[in-house]
Amino acid sequence: MEDHVEKFRQADALAQNILRLTRNTLLVNLRFLDLALSQFQLTSYPGTLATDGQHLFYDTYYVLSMYKRERGRNVRDYLHIVLHCVFRHLFTSANIDRRCWDLACDIAVESAIEDLHLESAACNRAYAQEETLKELRSQVRLLTAEKLYRYFLDRQLSDDQMARLRDPFLADDHRAWYLPVKSGQGAGGGSQSNGRTPETGTPGKQKSGRGGQGSRARTPKSGTERRDRDLEQTWREISERLQVDLETISRRHGTDAGNLVQELKAVNRETYDYADFLRRYMSLGEVTQVNQDEFDYIYYTYGLSLYGNMPLVEPLEYKEVRRIKEFVIAIDTSGSVSGDLVQRFVTKTYNILRQQENFFTKINLHIIQCDAEVQEDRKITSQKDFDNYLDTMQLHGFGGTDFRPVFQYVDELVRAGEFTNLKGMIYFTDGRGIFPEKKPDYDAAFVFLDDGYDPPDVPVWAIKLVLQSEEI
Repeated sequence: MEDHVEKFRQADALAQNILRLTRNTLLVNLRFLDLALSQFQLTSYPGTLATDGQHLFYDTYYVLSMYKRERGRNVRDYLHIVLHCVFRHLFTSANIDRRCWDLACDIAVESAIEDLHLESAACNRAYAQEETLKELRSQVRLLTAEKLYRYFLDRQLSDDQMARLRDPFLADDHRAWYLPVKSGQGAGGGSQSNGRTPETGTPGKQKSGRGGQGSRARTPKSGTERRDRDLEQTWREISERLQVDLETISRRHGTDAGNLVQELKAVNRETYDYADFLRRYMSLGEVTQVNQDEFDYIYYTYGLSLYGNMPLVEPLEYKEVRRIKEFVIAIDTSGSVSGDLVQRFVTKTYNILRQQENFFTKINLHIIQCDAEVQEDRKITSQKDFDNYLDTMQLHGFGGTDFRPVFQYVDELVRAGEFTNLKGMIYFTDGRGIFPEKKPDYDAAFVFLDDGYDPPDVPVWAIKLVLQSEEI
């Protein structure tokens, strides 16, 4: 028994040396990953490889066998795990479809590794991926985990299809991602007993309330109640620093690692709540409504006690609120903009505005369609008008794109007295057009759809908002 334990200790020491050598190999070739590579505490555990963001769980004999079979395999697997953390794939929503998410994450990191052209990470697995990556790149513009996740969800692949697709990209066990982290632990710290172990709970046991295999969920976002906030913040800071480094100091690597840079931009992109964004265009006005905020209970109860049922003060029957009153929605109907997306955008905007706390009873809303010239202006004065517009909505134009005619047209409406206090305009577009040179007298925002490429720059006076397709 003691001889067996001693042999395991020797084997484990050798496995740890291999992992440290692997890490050093990556440090030499990818210096911009120095901080990320130093985060893990090596923890021996039966299985293959896994991480929870704090520990690198490894099976001693698995590491030794992989090193003996293919030395590049250890390097690729280690980098695979590090990129999962850098892209914050571990921090997902609780109701995610784990099959699709695991597959999407593995393909995303392997695509990024392939983009680095790292000779020390070459192994047979890379050759088996080529055909799948080529096909996916023709279907999905940018192979980020989020876009791949949506792509696979929409296709409703069977378990067997998922398994076949994932096999060439599989490098680690993801079960540790879906387990709780004890608070107060950051990446790279703690002992083995304070962290998680990959086997605690299986995908089958996680099905209820953890995004089991049968669930279909929205695209996952970083930040989850099941994860330690300090750990996520640590990796967020590493990710943001890495992006800055790639775009500045390590520009050479940034040029060679396009998918890595694009994935970092997507992960670190600031997210917006479109409803909150619309509220910046609200105006102050009075509505008929009991104003409990300015109601004085002292005088009310004093009057009841003094005169029986005679209060000295009643609640005000009106109050001042901020709601949408005058507004312009401009729609780019050029040939490069999808009609389905336009209708979804207008519908989403309407669903936000029709909420009682956002809409005045009487409004002055203009929905303008424009390509290289103004094609249609529909005036909306009530919720009923908006309902009728959605029922009969037809797109016009499909020519070139020029933003200037809409601004000129709205300026003419303002001069003609059509608007008395226009708060702003939202222009939904793909961005490929001519912007006005001068700032209008009202706020203007350009809303772009994230299509995998950087949206164009807007004038300094304009607001830029980028939305994911699932946010529309």
